[in-house]
Formats: sequence, C-alpha cells, structure tokens
Amino acid sequence: MTKTEGKEKINVSKDEQVGFHKGALSTLAKEREEMLKIVQIVEQLMQMHIKALKELGVDLEAQAKDAISKAKSEGKEKKPAKDLDKLL
Repeated sequence: MTKTEGKEKINVSKDEQVGFHKGALSTLAKEREEMLKIVQIVEQLMQMHIKALKELGVDLEAQAKDAISKAKSEGKEKKPAKDLDKLL
C-alpha cells in the first residue's frame, strides 16, 4: 500500500453507511440495556447491605454527616455521588 492509497476515501454506498450506523446503534442499545441490568443488581445489593447495617445499629447518616463536616473542616468539601437519604 502506498501513501496515496492509504489516504484515498473508500467509496461506500449511502445504504451501506446507513446500515452500518443502524447496526451500531442497535448493538449499543442492547449494551445499554445490559448495563442497566447490572446497575439495578448493584443497587439491590447495596440496599440489602444498608438494611443489614441498619439492623445491626450502624447509623450511616451520622457517618455521612461526620465525613462531610470533616471534609469541610479540611477545606475539601466533597459531595457524595448519591444522597444517602435516597439509599435509606
């Protein structure tokens, strides 16, 4: 392959391009569905662990508030990725 051959545009019909992009979107949509299933499973597992900790007397809300106040006092305010109240 010469330098000019590598730079030449390959002629692909519009229908082939449309088919390629539709196929890619279909595959990505299926991948997204599978990812959502995984996220739902992880969420269920987290809820189970939160419930178990509550039953054992662990106060996650107090720990989260302590962590936030500690971060503020250090000048590094970090917000949790998800509100703890929503998890509880």
